[in-house]
Amino acid sequence: MLQVERIFKDEASEEKGERARMASFVAAMAIADLVKTTLGPKGMDKILQSTGRGREVTVTNDGATILKSLHIDNPAAKVLIDISKVQDDEVGDGTTSVVVLAGELLREAEKLVAAKIHPMTIISGYRMAAECARNALLQRVVDNKEDAEKFKSDLMKIAMTTLSSKILSQDKEHFAKLAVDAVMRLKGSTNLESIQIIKKPGGSLRDSFLDEGFILDKKIGIGQPKRIENAKILVANTAMDTDKVKIYGARVRVDSMSKVAEIEGAEKEKMREKVQKIINHGINCFVNRQLIYNFPEELFADAGILAIEHADFDGIERLALVTGGEIASTFDNPESVKLGHCQLIEEIMIGEDKLIHFSGVAMGQACTIVLRGASHHVLDEAERSLHDALCVLSQTVNDSRVLLGGGWPEMVMAKEVDELARRTPGKKSHAIDAFSRALVAIPTTIADNAGLDSAELIAQLRAEHQNEGCTVGIDVITGSVGDMAQLGISEAFKVKQAVLLSATEAAEMILRVDEIITCAPRRREDRM
Repeated sequence: MLQVERIFKDEASEEKGERARMASFVAAMAIADLVKTTLGPKGMDKILQSTGRGREVTVTNDGATILKSLHIDNPAAKVLIDISKVQDDEVGDGTTSVVVLAGELLREAEKLVAAKIHPMTIISGYRMAAECARNALLQRVVDNKEDAEKFKSDLMKIAMTTLSSKILSQDKEHFAKLAVDAVMRLKGSTNLESIQIIKKPGGSLRDSFLDEGFILDKKIGIGQPKRIENAKILVANTAMDTDKVKIYGARVRVDSMSKVAEIEGAEKEKMREKVQKIINHGINCFVNRQLIYNFPEELFADAGILAIEHADFDGIERLALVTGGEIASTFDNPESVKLGHCQLIEEIMIGEDKLIHFSGVAMGQACTIVLRGASHHVLDEAERSLHDALCVLSQTVNDSRVLLGGGWPEMVMAKEVDELARRTPGKKSHAIDAFSRALVAIPTTIADNAGLDSAELIAQLRAEHQNEGCTVGIDVITGSVGDMAQLGISEAFKVKQAVLLSATEAAEMILRVDEIITCAPRRREDRM
């Protein structure tokens, strides 16, 4: 025995078989339980306080955001965090569901392992079940791509369902409309870059609005034209601050003050030439990422050119994209520089702040959503919620298959999977049965979070779902089962499918583990 022990370095630990699996299961279930309470329309929020400077506080119920902020040591828990991250990047919503489902699958798997069923048997059962569940959904999707009116109402429903579990649920119709309008402008591209979200504290969430065009969070400089029609915009990233002598680390010997003035004069001339080059492009708006000194600003103002300095990076990249220009940094050959265009540039007020508004931009799909709200925390959470809705909608525009929501898809899948379990011989059937129980955990959790009697409701749902073509799900508002088709609670098929497949794969991955090896931490040498 002693011989074997010495393979690993001191302090490296390994856990084998049962113990390793236990550690994984427990960790995964703990993570699932952590975000479980945020699921559904009546889900609660979490406050996350960072350890960094300023101890920033985040209030959120977005599964991915919560999990991203956790520092976790357990490898199995990290797998769950990863799937929620991928779900967030891929389809934007369902980040909590995917973790809860994976956690439940593992909870069920633990019982099966305890009953001496081999993990590989469980995995193959889970795979069959997942395939069966997916087919069950595919048979029941609705696709209204051909009928524009119906499709738009589908999108509205999906947006409202996505937002109903978030902070925006009070004004979900208002925001669903914003999100749908913004996504409809994209005309089928999933590039959310051209939808810009600006957060301005003040007012209430209801005051948020969608603006056609692009808003840059800057003020217009002094003595500059406040409004320009048919703008030709040069977007640049170049230093415009060299008209004073700034010599770092170099020594210049002069024998009188007038020589310094000469140097200054030369610098100024250089600057004037540069500005002239820029003006030669025939533009009437110059946006620079770096700061512009007073002298060049004067020159621009004299030429009737609107100069905007310090346009933040995100803003300038977007501006170039939206106006169809490119970011330039040298100005020697004007013919190779691509200018941006828009019909009107003017200054607008939002709350206390002045911003610059570009309307009639070259890229028709661009728009800006201006969020108003009581505080930064509210605004951040509103932005996360809106982002979820935008992602889901843009995915749905591409893949227009829609399902009902409210725990209905899970019940449909569970019913099909149950039938599969009855038909399947051998030990696999236990695993398939377990899969169906895990699926039911999602409507159960939705009911629990709303403070309802989940056992009673799930039993009712089960009975209802024995009828063909049943559209019943959980209506948390009245606290009973309700018809999802009438209530207009819809979800995107793509989101559900991603949840199902990712959760199954993650559970499978954790199930396969039978040994955890932790390396010894690196020692810090005493530096004294």
